[in-house]
Amino acid sequence: MINLTLKQLSAMLAQKQLSSVELTQSCLERIARLDPGLNAFVTVDAEKSLAQARAADALIAAGRAQPLTGIPVAHKDIFCAKGWRTSCGSKMLANFVSPYDAHVVEKLNAAGAVLLGKTNMDEFAMGSSTETCFFGPVRNPWDRARVPGGSSGGSAAAVAARMAPAAIGTDTGGSIRQPAALSGICGLKPTYGVVSRYGMIAFASSLDQGGPMAKSAEDLALMLNAMAGFDARDSTSLERPAEDYTAQLELPLQGLRIGVPKEYFGAGLCADVAAAVEAALAQFERLGATRISISLPNSGLSVPAYYVIAPAEASSNLSRFDGVRYGYRAPEYANLADMYCKSRAQGFGAEVKRRILIGTYVLSHGYYDAYYLKAQKIRRLIAQDFAAAYRQCDLILGPTSPSVAFALGAKSSDPVQMYLIDIYTVAANLAGLPAMSIPCGFGEGGMPVGLQLAGNYFAEAKMLNAAHQYQLATDWHLRQPAGTE
Repeated sequence: MINLTLKQLSAMLAQKQLSSVELTQSCLERIARLDPGLNAFVTVDAEKSLAQARAADALIAAGRAQPLTGIPVAHKDIFCAKGWRTSCGSKMLANFVSPYDAHVVEKLNAAGAVLLGKTNMDEFAMGSSTETCFFGPVRNPWDRARVPGGSSGGSAAAVAARMAPAAIGTDTGGSIRQPAALSGICGLKPTYGVVSRYGMIAFASSLDQGGPMAKSAEDLALMLNAMAGFDARDSTSLERPAEDYTAQLELPLQGLRIGVPKEYFGAGLCADVAAAVEAALAQFERLGATRISISLPNSGLSVPAYYVIAPAEASSNLSRFDGVRYGYRAPEYANLADMYCKSRAQGFGAEVKRRILIGTYVLSHGYYDAYYLKAQKIRRLIAQDFAAAYRQCDLILGPTSPSVAFALGAKSSDPVQMYLIDIYTVAANLAGLPAMSIPCGFGEGGMPVGLQLAGNYFAEAKMLNAAHQYQLATDWHLRQPAGTE
């Protein structure tokens, strides 16, 4: 049962071969057995989850089921969920219980999905390894001595270990795709604005985007159907007709033009990753796609531009955590200013403080033009590179990460090396484009390798079609980590 797709589980629920309560209980039992060694979940509330499962069973019995009705889904702990602790992986919010639901949570609740639990994450989504969390690092189910990727590492580990059939995460610079690649699952970052950010605790508002994580492309399509949609409470939410992301899955790939950026296959890309990605590209050609060499000349500037823009927005967004209205407050202080200083000093971790300091610096008088404004100009150049590329091709394919998962602690002392892990992912966020990662093989140490597919604006259905056809011809996405049977 643990390896069944969402479509298969939905069919079993509809045919009364399985109840949502039984499915949810099975997931809760796996969490109790496996999570002590993985630390993927921050909060599990069996009573709440089983109550939702019973309500889902009632909907199914009444003939009012939707595709996700009764399916347990894990939520990254950055999404507010009414009555659930929402910590954002931080001491600052370690005891915060949300009084309302995020738009995505509302949508999944309306679809009849069961909230299985809240997953661990890098503090305020700032990290690429899920090691900066207040609740301790998450471990990769394929090798518990390695990271699962980040910042949505808890969601990735939960799906990879089959503790949850699917999960939701957020992607600011690759935080869905990169952990999906390192943990051997599928993850999708939609076009900016397709999924509402309301109730998703902000890191960098112009970059953050929620998206699904699951075992297959078909599962991602079903999840995105439930998650996407206009929300008037989010000023960046896009008002556009509803789209069925499963409608094009079965189309053949004849005539699909695949762009392969030469910049993605140079220095810094590990040989084992390059070999797996090259084999995947050959498989796409066998399926009827045409390979086209393209160039993204400003892609090398994406990481430095990102690490100016994202911290700048973070310094503004995180100013709300001052110890006054909610969140952590220092137990002892002399006056109001002292309370602010001590609450933030004690409540935030080292990586969050580093990014707040960088962001405040680049926005300060005398440095705004030199850093922040210049980074925004580079951002526009990167978007223009993609626009030119999509005049030659339909999708862009390449590695998701330059290496497979690395050892816990291996890059913690060198922030720059950690930031470079996102070299292939951050450009899509800067341009607001959709992108996804799917498993395409294994590399050093038997660790998963991820293939990134990126499309033009609103090309999610085309990406999902290509990924689904690839997965019909391969079985990388069906592999399961040893010890999670």
